[in-house]
Amino acid sequence: MQKIRPERTDQGSRYVTGVDGMRTLAVAGVIIYHLFIAQLPGGFLGVPLFLLISGYFVTDQLQNEWDQHQTIDLISFYRRRFRRLYPPLVGMLLVTVVYITLFSHQLLYQLRQVVVTNLLWVYNWWEIGHGQSYFDRFSGESPFTHLWTLGVEAQFYLIWPALLFIVLVGLGKRRRLIKWLTLTLAVLSAVLMAVLYNPANLNRVYYGTDTRAFSLLLGAWLAMVWPRKHLRGNLAPTGKTILNGGGVISLLIILIGFCSLDGQAKFTYFGGMFLYSLAGMVLLATIVHPGASMNRWLTNPVFSWIGRRSYGIYIYQFPIMIFYEAKVQVGAHPFINGFIEVAMILAAAELSYRLVEMPAKNLQLKELVGKLKTRPAGLKRWVRLGATSLLVCVALVGLALPEKAPAKTALQNHLTKANEATVARNKLIAAGKAPKVNVNAKSLKTKYQLSTKQIKALGKLKMTVIGDSVMADAAQNIQELVPDAYVDAQVGRQGSAGPAIIKELKKNGRLAKIVVLNLGTNGPMTTQTVNEILAAVGKGCQIYWINAHLPTKSWEKTVNSQLKKTAKEHSNVHLVDWNAQSKGHASWFAKDRVHMGPEGNVQFTRLLLTTILKNE
Repeated sequence: MQKIRPERTDQGSRYVTGVDGMRTLAVAGVIIYHLFIAQLPGGFLGVPLFLLISGYFVTDQLQNEWDQHQTIDLISFYRRRFRRLYPPLVGMLLVTVVYITLFSHQLLYQLRQVVVTNLLWVYNWWEIGHGQSYFDRFSGESPFTHLWTLGVEAQFYLIWPALLFIVLVGLGKRRRLIKWLTLTLAVLSAVLMAVLYNPANLNRVYYGTDTRAFSLLLGAWLAMVWPRKHLRGNLAPTGKTILNGGGVISLLIILIGFCSLDGQAKFTYFGGMFLYSLAGMVLLATIVHPGASMNRWLTNPVFSWIGRRSYGIYIYQFPIMIFYEAKVQVGAHPFINGFIEVAMILAAAELSYRLVEMPAKNLQLKELVGKLKTRPAGLKRWVRLGATSLLVCVALVGLALPEKAPAKTALQNHLTKANEATVARNKLIAAGKAPKVNVNAKSLKTKYQLSTKQIKALGKLKMTVIGDSVMADAAQNIQELVPDAYVDAQVGRQGSAGPAIIKELKKNGRLAKIVVLNLGTNGPMTTQTVNEILAAVGKGCQIYWINAHLPTKSWEKTVNSQLKKTAKEHSNVHLVDWNAQSKGHASWFAKDRVHMGPEGNVQFTRLLLTTILKNE
């Protein structure tokens, strides 16, 4: 997702090779985040680094042009941005649509809208109303979700040069005022992110151009107060030490943010991302300064190779990950599969760089027409033309297919009915009218392989159950044996939502002394989140935490190791080892290999309740 690369201006400004190192850092953060979210929960912060770089170099180039010619050639600017960004995007969309048409028909729904909004660079606004959360890692991820950033940047490229031109015409000699206006806009953007923050729906603040513009504007402001043409390399030793120290500290802050900042935490949207962008701005300032050492420290052949291909790496990452993980169970060997996925992404980026980006970078339309007219009709040319034509034809077929909302799966229908039944049972529990269990029912004894004594004991229990879609799936079975089990389960629930839910249940008198937790299916939890969950429940309760069966997700081992450690460290936390119990029993699960079928729900319920009986 590189976008603007430092270019040679009319004044012959140097190419800042260390910026490729900063791009490498950013794209590595994003890739590792998507592959191994548990290991790098803040890797999504690579995006603000890209935005900072774009804001800085665009503004620096535009200022230089104004200073030299007292005007800005907007048409030329738009043409350059178009040549650099559009051809690789079109190539990626073409290949992805072809794959969907041939092998992934469930993604045909709304495909035309996705393609058109991306081609018009307004996909981020479409995603606010139609797309899934960027942090929903389980329920049918889209191969296009990450393209929201292209919309944000393209809209900045469209609006900012024109706005800057107008301001320079009106206030050309009052540069200080222009700087303050730019900084004020950046702060207002960050404030708007906090004002519009809604923990139940992060799409508006995460995808909105207005709420993400502060990173671009901070880059633009840096270009105004730190223009490259005014930076000199002959610094005094003290000045060089200060710059290098600032660069190292800002780099450490960026790395710490990668490892610690939670994309769904309130702090992230109440200044956390803005502060992170400030740290990135300091790092960028030290990289572009010729008197500092950061540019040299971040320059090497590997960083240069990745940095120059970072746009292709970014745009191809999601399609490759989504399509690969739909076919391969990555949970058992996440790092091996992650290595394979990275290799595929790099190969796709290299092809895009050589076949699309570089040819399109400097090619003028007149030159293209001339080459088409004069180039001899060799075999290689006809092969390329035929392959491209075939891809285009397949893509057009996919886009022309009727758009029908995918029918609900059996699992989705089951979850809907189960949720309705759970809501009805919760009302009965709240009214003290929960039905009693027939302890002598042979059907229950046979179904769950339980004795009369065990069923009788379960019928007297009071418990609170909190979970995600896996628990919503099993809720009816649990309440069949424990009539007073109050269940709060929701599809797509993240562990980070746990503390607030527990506090609300406690406030309403719905938190029993036995608390069952089933959180971790939709993504790993930070140690802080786990501690907050335990603190919200309190030491007076016994907690039974069910671990995860997630053969298709890379965070299975991370979540289960974390829960095992938590159970060892807290005497009131008991691990319910569903992962071990379910191994080798593929028939217990639905097609997604995570949610249970009828037999799986029975075994899940039996394991949970017998574990509770052993300790109560």
